[in-house]
Amino acid sequence: MAVFKDKWNGYKNTWRVSCYYENWKGERKRHDKRGFETKKEALAYEREFIAKKSKDINMNFDTFVNLYLADIKPQIKASTYENKINIIDVHIRPYFKLKSLSEISPSDILQWQNGLLGKRDEQGKGYSPTFLRTIQNQLNAIFNHAVKYYDLPKNPCLANKKMGKAKAKEMLYWTKDEYLKFAEEMKEKPLSYYAFELLFWTGIRCGELLALTRADFDLEKRQLRINKTYQVIKGKELITPPKSEKSNRLIDLPEFLCNEMEDFFSSIYKLNKNSRLFQVTKSYLHHEMDRGAKTAGVKRIRVHDLRHSSCALLINLGYSPVQIAERLGHESVTITERYAHLYPSVQREMASRLDDVFKEIESGDKNDK
Repeated sequence: MAVFKDKWNGYKNTWRVSCYYENWKGERKRHDKRGFETKKEALAYEREFIAKKSKDINMNFDTFVNLYLADIKPQIKASTYENKINIIDVHIRPYFKLKSLSEISPSDILQWQNGLLGKRDEQGKGYSPTFLRTIQNQLNAIFNHAVKYYDLPKNPCLANKKMGKAKAKEMLYWTKDEYLKFAEEMKEKPLSYYAFELLFWTGIRCGELLALTRADFDLEKRQLRINKTYQVIKGKELITPPKSEKSNRLIDLPEFLCNEMEDFFSSIYKLNKNSRLFQVTKSYLHHEMDRGAKTAGVKRIRVHDLRHSSCALLINLGYSPVQIAERLGHESVTITERYAHLYPSVQREMASRLDDVFKEIESGDKNDK
């Protein structure tokens, strides 16, 4: 290994690194890097390069994060990768980047947590509990990767209580009557109306809606095919595979919705069967939700909560978690079961029926006497 002044034309008066390392096949390889302005920079680069190649857990946390991101990038969706980078760069990397990976302690984790818990915006509002848990889970994932693949003895996060909460306090949704009030206000804007009709009655995700084309509908068979999603990554519009394998599905449509879609298609001039039907943004739909909810006099929910509303309606109609999970494209039935508390009127109906059962028992006992 060596760091020395470069004499090659074009790099004179700069520093060069030339070192050997062992690749994944066990072969000895040489590595050269030119153009460092100072010897200190060259030595720091050499030290970190050797640490990465030898999986030395004494490397800087910042260096390991770059390794972690390179390792997982081929394994996850582009949108998930970008979300990870944003969380890491804003909330994790600045605090730990100068520390050695192996020297980060539970005490360091605690101080990091306290810093995030104490942050407030101009209105004095802190991060939501669910977002804090998302940040916490990302740091855990980084250290778990180091334990599993780079021989870090232990994840220092394990000694600390997780900050935040995994789920929000309340899952918002609209009942059928609330949605119908909202939908009535949307009829003045057909594009918005048909978009929300699909979201509520099918339970598809917002990205799945925005990726739909005419070719995805088979109105004769009354079916809708979901096999893609729309997203914007770094300002670029992309059509990608859906959230998970279970998200690829065929949804049977009610007749009234097929009739509405037929009306919608006929209103589009020179409809291209492979072009996006709803060429709007998620922000547009959020704005329309705000406007419609206010005018209709119903509580404000998010666009994604229409998916919750669709699930709640199916629960109220008596369908099983397995049946609902298949329709909504949930990865597992346990996700669907999180909605079991919705439609509290069903609980009252159960209690009322139990009263009837008790009265029948009591009446039978009296007759026996």
